Amino acid sequence: MVRNPLALLLIAHVLLQKTACAFQNPIDVVTRDFQALTRKVTAHHILLPKSDDVALTLKQSIRNRVSPPKDSDIDPLYVVDAFEAAARKYSRDEGTAVNGGLLGNLAPQGYCRAEELDRACFQVPLGEICGPVESEYGYHLLLVVERTNCKKLDGPYTKIERGHDGTSKVFAGDANQVEKEVMDVALQQVGFWMGASLAGGVVAELAAKAANVVDTLPWE
Repeated sequence: MVRNPLALLLIAHVLLQKTACAFQNPIDVVTRDFQALTRKVTAHHILLPKSDDVALTLKQSIRNRVSPPKDSDIDPLYVVDAFEAAARKYSRDEGTAVNGGLLGNLAPQGYCRAEELDRACFQVPLGEICGPVESEYGYHLLLVVERTNCKKLDGPYTKIERGHDGTSKVFAGDANQVEKEVMDVALQQVGFWMGASLAGGVVAELAAKAANVVDTLPWE
């Protein structure tokens, strides 16, 4: 049994270091967990071969269906309708093409198989036809129609909706729901870290008594 006070202090120091490593900065962990739990997206994609010409040509074609040239006789389409039609016709991802390229409804961050596409879902503008995004599968055109917890990018909005005319897009938001999610996650994390801090304090007190720094523990 170790009785040397210096050795006991060294052991206590090592224990506290391990505790500090196990319990990371609470602010960093809360931020990470909050983003992981509340960042969700509804998005459509079109998987294409790795050809800039093919991707950019189709991208412009979809945009022309949404906003036809002034001298055109083509009626405009709502952006989601135009994108879904193109996905059904051209996308190489058979699993999503049948659903208009839908990747998921309010899917959490990390949901997509392709990391590049998953990142892009939380970086591109809301309601815009974006891409091509390159991944190991090919080139992706991307349309995000709803996204939560991206205020720096989306401001007060969380989704696009069909306008009254049936073809235009309007931006909408559900700030109350997002704030409720923030409070729920914050309360959970505060409770966890209060418990972790208490546990860390108990370890320190036990170590101090073992090294004869204190005679009794608070609960003795």
